[in-house]
Amino acid sequence: MTLVRYNPNRVLSEMSRDWDNIVDSFFNFPSVRSSNNWAFVPRVDIVEEKDLMRVVAEIPGMEKDDVKVYLENGVLTISGERKPIMDRTEETNYVRCELTSGSFSRSFTLPDHVDTEKITADYKNGMLTIMLPKTEQSKPKEIKVAVK
Repeated sequence: MTLVRYNPNRVLSEMSRDWDNIVDSFFNFPSVRSSNNWAFVPRVDIVEEKDLMRVVAEIPGMEKDDVKVYLENGVLTISGERKPIMDRTEETNYVRCELTSGSFSRSFTLPDHVDTEKITADYKNGMLTIMLPKTEQSKPKEIKVAVK
């Protein structure tokens, strides 16, 4: 599968966060951060098996109804919005704020050998599992050859 959307700003944001962590730990300063510094992007594993491909996305802290999975023109998209756990107001005195929230979208181009009519998804304990069955033509076949 090929990643359709790439956000180069995410790499810079991660580098900035890592640098801040180094400085904070060296000087032992408490870190104060808002959720606007980096976006929430769920991590994804994609595994190809004999009969299917499996996409597993880590989306903790969300309800099933807040996550959308759809297929359009051979592109599988996972999207949603993770709401802040605590009320973020000006009066809140954060010492450290690392819980990210916000909307996200991940898209993947599906290979031709996926049977799009039989795709299923399951969301349990913060893990979204999407099963992408392969078409019968693409499944490996074992042919026995008799040796004389």
